[in-house]
Order: sequence, then structure tokens, then C-alpha cells
Amino acid sequence: MIIPITRKRSYLGINTTHKDRLFKFIFGNPEHKEWTLSLYNALNNSHYTNPDDIILNTIEDAVYLGMKNDVSFIVLTAFVLYIWEHQSSFNPNIPIRILIYAAQLYDKYLSDNNIYRYGSKLHMLPKPKCVCFYNGLADEPEERILKLSDAFGGEEGDIEVKVRMLNINYGRNRELMEACRPLKDYAWFIDAVRGHQKAGLSLEEAVDSAVEDMPESSLLKKFLLSNKAEVKGMYLTEYNAEKERSRAIAEGWEEGRAEGRAEGIHENMTRVASDMLKRSYPLEAIMEISRLSEAAIFSLAKSLGLSVNR
Repeated sequence: MIIPITRKRSYLGINTTHKDRLFKFIFGNPEHKEWTLSLYNALNNSHYTNPDDIILNTIEDAVYLGMKNDVSFIVLTAFVLYIWEHQSSFNPNIPIRILIYAAQLYDKYLSDNNIYRYGSKLHMLPKPKCVCFYNGLADEPEERILKLSDAFGGEEGDIEVKVRMLNINYGRNRELMEACRPLKDYAWFIDAVRGHQKAGLSLEEAVDSAVEDMPESSLLKKFLLSNKAEVKGMYLTEYNAEKERSRAIAEGWEEGRAEGRAEGIHENMTRVASDMLKRSYPLEAIMEISRLSEAAIFSLAKSLGLSVNR
């Protein structure tokens, strides 16, 4: 039985070891808990009205697994443990990340409630519900379920984690967007920034233009205008993290070649490029990360029967 949020407090713990991302800045903000509640209601088809029943509780020492492009936060409402994670690029390893987060949060729950874990009495625990909000460039379905058992070759193990991944790019999951106006505004803003970048604007210029272009009716416009410097900083942090990841891959390729292992690393980069092609990543991104030439990528795409997204 789920106890209504209006009768029992909620705890929201944000797991991060790097600068905040925009999604957390909006939906994990103590000054705008009504936006968090709006998204909660949209996901659960509920109608709770008191955002003050949400208590933010940051976990500072969470294991982060080096995934610097993601923001994770956890909602514990009544007797259900909600784990929400945002992804700007598809990551099939989300279930193992969430398994680690959940273990830490259950440990904290036991400690906070003075529960003796070695006793003979069965202690009831909040039921976990896991959601990943995806807004990357690859064309992912509106909804899919990722499982920890996928990493076991699809075979059942004694531990399972299921994550509901929702595509929140603008124009996708329309019913969810209409039920949560802040989420719809967020999706519109991300889409607008990308559009301005494609038109040739720098990242900073694209953010400025997207904020200015937001409809006056947008719930987020005033908030983004008031925090424009922070928003641009978040974008630049994420962009630099992607550059560092690409650089690390490139350095690994160069080191392997120097050690006479270029053939094996080239095979690995080909697998990376194949996966990116299957997920419709743009050509420029595939070239940067895989270090393969344009001709090699087109040849690979032809052999796979795929088209290249320019």
C-alpha cells in the first residue's frame, strides 16, 4: 500500500560528484519543489498538491562510476523508493549504476531509522521504482525497459534491476509532457538550443537565444533568465566532459598503436562505430569518438545495411 504524499513526507537525495546538470537544477531545486511534484504526479497519474511534503536530502559520497554526463536523484515517497536518473547519451549500464545507488540509499534508510539489520525480525523496506529520463541524439523509442540481467546475457540471476527509460526529447511522450508542463518546457528548451547550434551559433549564443525565444507562457523562462550564467556553465561543463571522454578514447587508441596493439583497438573502435550507427548518431560524433575516417564509417554503414546520419 502506498501512503499518500500528503500524509507522509518524501525524501529526495541527489547523487552527484560534479557540477549540477540542468535537469537536476530544475527538478531537484529546493526553491521549486512544485516542479518535482508535477513530474512525480505525471509519472504516477496522481494528484498531490503540497510540494512542501518533499524534503531534499543530498547524499554527498555516492559512488558515481565516472559517468560525468548524468544526473541522478532519488525520491522516497511514502513506502516507495523512487530513483530518477537523467541521461544525455544512451547508456545500457544504467541498471548497475542504480543498483549501487539503491544499496547506498537502503543503507542510509536503515541507519536513519535505527533498524538493526542482523535481527530475526523482518523489517519492511520501501519498494524501488526506477526511471531514466533520456534526451540524447540517438533515436531511442519513447519507452523501453533496461534490465540488469541484460548484462548476464539475458539469463536470470539472483539479483535483478529494472529501469524504465523514457525518451523526453521534444515531441516524444506527448501525454507525459502535457501532464507535466515544466518537463515539456525543458524539452522545448533543449531542442531550441540544439537548433540554434545547428544554425551556426556558438553554445553560449545558442543558450542565450533559446532562453529569449521561449514563450512568455513558459513556466521556466523567468527561472532560466534569472540563472542564465549557471545554465550556460552547465552546458559547457557537459560539453567539456564529452570532449574529455573522446580525448581519452583517442589517447587509448594512440597508446595501443605505439604498443603494437593497434589492430585490436581498431576492432574495438569499429564496434563502437557500429553501435553508434545503429543508434543513429550523427557522422561527426561517430568520427570524433571512434577515430575512424569518414570513408571508413560509410563503408562500415554499407556493410551493415545502415544509413549515415549527417
